[in-house]
Amino acid sequence: MRVVSLLPSATEIVFALGVEPVGVSHECDHPPAARDLPAVNRSRVDPDASSAEIDAQVQAAVADGEGVYAVDRDRLAALDPDLIVSQGICDVCAVDEVLVREAVDDLGLAADVLTTDPHRLDDVLDDVERIGAALDREDRAAAYRSELQARLDAVAERTADADRRPRVAILDWLDPVMVAGHWMPDVIDVAGGAYGLADPGARSRPREWAAVREYDPEVLVLAPCGFEIDQTLADLDAILDLPGIADLAAVENDAVYAMDGHHLVNRPGPRLVETAECLGSVLHPDRFERPPGDVAQRVRIAQRGS
Repeated sequence: MRVVSLLPSATEIVFALGVEPVGVSHECDHPPAARDLPAVNRSRVDPDASSAEIDAQVQAAVADGEGVYAVDRDRLAALDPDLIVSQGICDVCAVDEVLVREAVDDLGLAADVLTTDPHRLDDVLDDVERIGAALDREDRAAAYRSELQARLDAVAERTADADRRPRVAILDWLDPVMVAGHWMPDVIDVAGGAYGLADPGARSRPREWAAVREYDPEVLVLAPCGFEIDQTLADLDAILDLPGIADLAAVENDAVYAMDGHHLVNRPGPRLVETAECLGSVLHPDRFERPPGDVAQRVRIAQRGS
């Protein structure tokens, strides 16, 4: 079967089920073999810019009607896929199904389009089996889902009798401040934390900084969408002038972390299990091994002028 995957999380699942896609999105970089596959889309946004600059570019792309992404129709036609995996979660994060279906219809391709739209952690696991069914790999997908669920259960068991569940905030954008939603409340629950800024399954959205400050997280995780740790650290100026940031419990307790948002927070794929394991070690270090520095790195923040 010739598969084109236009969502990094779906690409990870397809590979895990033993199928190598013939084409991917420009952001598909895991497993490493995905980086060598032809990209079927391009972005109109500079991914190396600051969070404020990227936000401005996204707003401009939406305002002028072009959108954030373009599909390389010539390449898609040449690949002639049987199945295209797309998404309906966010038209800023990846190519959405509307663009894909338009391209398929205009090109006259005989390709099925499978749309993923996960909002809860269980939805992500369901997608493993949905993609497995589309690939005729049902048995392998069921076994893989069971393996992922067993790892999540192991994390939950290690934190179930913890004396307390610290208040957690995860920022998946820095300027403007956005609080991670979707599957992250579920992940935090598994990891033994309390997540009071977003309901499970709710979309990530901008939040007034005053609301975050009032919530006063005991653990603050910086994981901007599409940013790896180095890029997040380079963009810390975006939050240093936020009023009262140095007074947050997380800052006072030296519990601010930069986490790989690109791979482990914003991507609804199998490695959310690794995210739960990592956050378990951040929230309950006495019960887990310390995460490697390339997964979560402690950040020391002092408000400018303090």
